[in-house]
Amino acid sequence: MKLHSVGICMKPGQPQAGGLVRGLEKWLEERGLRLLLDEDAAEHTGGEVASRDEIVAGVDLVVVLGGDGTLLSVARRAGERPVPILGVNLGTLGFMAEIAQDEMYAALERVLGGEMQIESRMRLAVRAVRGDEVIGSWLALNDAVIANAASARMVEISTQVDGDEMTTYHADGLIVSTPTGSTAYSLSAGGPILDPRLEAFVLTPISPHTLTQRPVVLPAESRIDVRAQAGGGDVHLTVDGQTGGPLDYGDRVEIVRSEHPVHLVVSPFRNHFAILREKLRWGAR
Repeated sequence: MKLHSVGICMKPGQPQAGGLVRGLEKWLEERGLRLLLDEDAAEHTGGEVASRDEIVAGVDLVVVLGGDGTLLSVARRAGERPVPILGVNLGTLGFMAEIAQDEMYAALERVLGGEMQIESRMRLAVRAVRGDEVIGSWLALNDAVIANAASARMVEISTQVDGDEMTTYHADGLIVSTPTGSTAYSLSAGGPILDPRLEAFVLTPISPHTLTQRPVVLPAESRIDVRAQAGGGDVHLTVDGQTGGPLDYGDRVEIVRSEHPVHLVVSPFRNHFAILREKLRWGAR
């Protein structure tokens, strides 16, 4: 695919990255590409400013300067449009923003040379239903979390798979994650690491009262229905750690595989296992 336009989205509050943005803008313009920059990136340049919604709707490639949180935000804005996203990591721990700053231009040279390596990452289609009314719907690249907002309060979460009862979790909450999200909140709660190229669901209870309630991996064709039945405090649905809303007891959260994956440009310099070794310090003593 020949590129004609590139969007640049940047993590807010990164004044030290101003030189990186200016250098990237000059480098891309010298190659005849039209650029759109979000407000945070444009603070450091005189480039054409656009909202993130306008960027993901109108460019051939989005370069995200930041970390996984910024990339998640851009992916959510992309909605159903399959625009490729290249993440350049400005922080320390990043599993989706795979490109290091000193690798950025070499990676972009390969992209412009037609050597773009893209992985399709499964997303969740999440709906919150109250009675017969859909009160919210979201796409999630990492996870959907049903949890009690009150500290140290358990909630009873009944869970069905394909219409059949699976279990009722007595826990602080439940994480339903994608393989990409298996290295996020699910990992912190004791869930397994899945290769992000897989298509599957990971159900990970948060601090379960019953120790035999362990993480479960389900086929991507499954339909998961979750209800918060009882507990103390307020129950919330949080999607990708950034959006969502409150739930009433008895509301149903429906989760299936989305028909619209996210398309990530992966690093040409290291594979997924190298990233895990680096980020999780596997093998270090």
